[in-house]
Amino acid sequence: MKEYFSYIIISLFLVGVHAQEVSFTEYDLDNGLHVILHQDNTAPVVTTSVLYHVGAKDELADRTGFAHFFEHLLFEGTKNIERGEWFSIVSSNGGKNNAYTNDDYTYYYEVFPSNNLELGLWLESERMLHPVINKIGVDTQNEVVKEEKRLRVDNSPYGKFFENVKKNLFINHPYKHTTIGEMQHLDDATLDEFLAFNKKYYVPNNAILVVAGDIQVDKTKKMIQDYFGDVPRGAEVVRTVAVEEPITEPLTAKAYDSNIQIPAVVAAYRMPSIKTRDSRVLDMISAYLSDGNSSKLYRKMVDEEKMALQVGAFNVSQEDYGMYLIFGLPLGDIPLQSIITGIDEEVVKIQKELITEKDYQKLQNKFEANFVDSNSSVEGIANSLAEYYAFFGDTNLINSEIEIYRSISREEIQEVAKKYLNPNQRLVLDYLPESSK
Repeated sequence: MKEYFSYIIISLFLVGVHAQEVSFTEYDLDNGLHVILHQDNTAPVVTTSVLYHVGAKDELADRTGFAHFFEHLLFEGTKNIERGEWFSIVSSNGGKNNAYTNDDYTYYYEVFPSNNLELGLWLESERMLHPVINKIGVDTQNEVVKEEKRLRVDNSPYGKFFENVKKNLFINHPYKHTTIGEMQHLDDATLDEFLAFNKKYYVPNNAILVVAGDIQVDKTKKMIQDYFGDVPRGAEVVRTVAVEEPITEPLTAKAYDSNIQIPAVVAAYRMPSIKTRDSRVLDMISAYLSDGNSSKLYRKMVDEEKMALQVGAFNVSQEDYGMYLIFGLPLGDIPLQSIITGIDEEVVKIQKELITEKDYQKLQNKFEANFVDSNSSVEGIANSLAEYYAFFGDTNLINSEIEIYRSISREEIQEVAKKYLNPNQRLVLDYLPESSK
């Protein structure tokens, strides 16, 4: 009773915290650049970011890795920024910056003291309008990407785990490729191909500019017009989603890794788009199964039955399709099939009976906390604003998405588990040490 009472108190507290809505202004420039502004003058900090709607799924099958490559390449320099000077300009002005790429988009951002807002806008406008793409930059970043792949993939334990799931779960869709791509594809590409990729995707009408923090909206609008208004509009990006047939029979596969001694097994299900309500329900199911040491899978398989060293479930939400993964690392000589059997027992429980009211309230508290935390900094707010517009075309989800999670019922959790998490709808991948081949 005491524990349940504490859940209620936490819930009331989080609702109170979230009562502060994130205000924003959004509009389009004539060249198609979508602009989102969020004013928060509580701290003298500002984030400028640009999301380009281009990711690994936009690449040709024999030219994978381009989007990730451009994440690096577009820091090389511009007509007005000397090669290699980008990061020193940022750091010498009290800022920090970074970028990341996934299958659906590429995101660049800077965080500056607010008196350097104009510098942040100039930097991003330079990246969009005046990038220098030449052989020396391509060759330099080619080596950087190869080293990253060696470090994070080729020589990292379980570094090819995700790669092997994707290539066995997708047949037609380019999600079957890795984000970092094949190095031979980058080696074979010509400078003209890199120039064409930039011209097609890194244009204002395929981008979202977000400025969040200590700003004055009217002054910021003028600066944005000055720096981005003359960037030429690009040709419209036309996409056709490659359709995957539903999985109706169990799939199995094996993969080998020379960097591991302990095998792993994963049950992987192909899921609907992040845009669907079902995707959010699956978020809740994964939290119920494996979020923390008190979650169902961890408590059963690690603590009580001591079958696994680690176990987890997570919903990989993406624009066209998602992936729902439940994995385990066995303890000692426990067979991988026993891990799958243990996982299935917990999934079947969700399918056959409603989760308890106590567990349901605990889930709601977690999602309230996550939602509040995602909007606790201007960096987080900038990222959320960009993603909500890019994926959903609804920027105000930064305020209202939590209502969707609140409206998900225990019955809906049960129905979604029944709908998607069945043995005939999945891939089971054994990920094994190379020595066991």
